[in-house]
Amino acid sequence: MMALSVLVVDDEPLARRRLIRLLNKLEWVGEINEAGDIIQAAARIQACMPDILLLDIQMPGGTGFELLKHFGEVSPAIVFVTAFDHHALQAFDANAIDYVTKPIEPGRFALAMERARRAASSQGQAERIVELQETLSSLRRVSDPGEGRAREFWVKCRGEHVRIALETILSFQADRDYVRILVPGAEYLYQESLASLERRLNPTDFWRVHRSTIVRRGAIARVKPAPFSALVLVLIDGAEIRVGRTYGNAVRAALAR
Repeated sequence: MMALSVLVVDDEPLARRRLIRLLNKLEWVGEINEAGDIIQAAARIQACMPDILLLDIQMPGGTGFELLKHFGEVSPAIVFVTAFDHHALQAFDANAIDYVTKPIEPGRFALAMERARRAASSQGQAERIVELQETLSSLRRVSDPGEGRAREFWVKCRGEHVRIALETILSFQADRDYVRILVPGAEYLYQESLASLERRLNPTDFWRVHRSTIVRRGAIARVKPAPFSALVLVLIDGAEIRVGRTYGNAVRAALAR
């Protein structure tokens, strides 16, 4: 089996490491390169076009769509790494033969990579570009407005998938490589970094108040002062969250509005 090269493009080092670990388990994957932003990815592509491109869509300073201009008649087989919710994915499922969603499920990743392997090994370049354009058109339709914005969360709990509506969430708490989603009377572990999650939340409704905490604005019952000019948020379930020193001014400004 011919070894295929892969370029991993994601702004989060942790996300890249996870993808590379999964790629190393595939015997047909050869050279693996990585890029943390669009500029770096474009340079990698111009230097040596990969057979397969693992491409995040939302990144600081641009989106994965911007890499399209670097493809001429030659294009890699692209596997999108998306943060779209499952309803949005249904809108382009018929066209997108290659995507995985965050948090990444190893089984779904393996299926997408197998599709990409077949495409990279057998498809004509022109046919691949047409399929890519169809996929991107579908992605744009479902991503405008609020591209990639989270609308709900599905988490695994005791062998089942539980739906968590945004309006029920009290806060998000960082827990190493995961996030704890706190709702009244329960909490769930979700595989995504807090920084990545923050980019998918509406900043009007969700406030970053600490390096390890995001709260839903509607879950705040009151705000009380704390020593050294600090603030403490009291949530509707009685929980108290201290606002981090570097976030105090932003929270005060939001309250003033």
